[in-house]
Amino acid sequence: MITLKAKKKNRRLAIVLSSVVAGMVGLSYASVPLYDLFCRVTGYGGTTQRAESAPGAAQNARQFTIRFNTDVSPDLDWAFRPAGGTVSVKAGEEHLVFFQAANTSNQPLVGTAVFNVTPQKAGIYFNKVQCFCFEEQLLQSGQTMDFPVSFFIDPDIAQDRNLDDVKSITLSYTFFPARDVTPGNVQAKLTN
Repeated sequence: MITLKAKKKNRRLAIVLSSVVAGMVGLSYASVPLYDLFCRVTGYGGTTQRAESAPGAAQNARQFTIRFNTDVSPDLDWAFRPAGGTVSVKAGEEHLVFFQAANTSNQPLVGTAVFNVTPQKAGIYFNKVQCFCFEEQLLQSGQTMDFPVSFFIDPDIAQDRNLDDVKSITLSYTFFPARDVTPGNVQAKLTN
């Protein structure tokens, strides 16, 4: 026979365990946005930063060689490449480069780009002012388009002794088919 005191303990235990389960479910839903925020704040995994404008290069600013890498998911019938070769930039100096994408399929396709930089430790200092990767891109069948990227290296990189060995940074993009894209969604994008 269960006493009243035991029933209260069991009820309290059930409430605590239910709260723990509810909290874990809530954290699982929040984990992706929280991880994304963590990566953007710390530059973890080569995640770049966003900025409104570049501060301008100082007279004795460090020089960096920027290389470009492009990939396309096998699920997206696009060709994608940098429009130019490597560029040399000074820390604080804004630079504009272009990437070229072509839809090689016989239908309109929407793609979205993910990006990072290597070495990963440079990600916190690599700032994008403007980038095609900030939104989904629609290309008609056979269409080729140039996509701009405006970026700069934060001059504070000079104070980070951990990055004294970094002379070259590689900016990488991979295009994937946009999620939740249906023929109706593509048609809606075409009319906008």
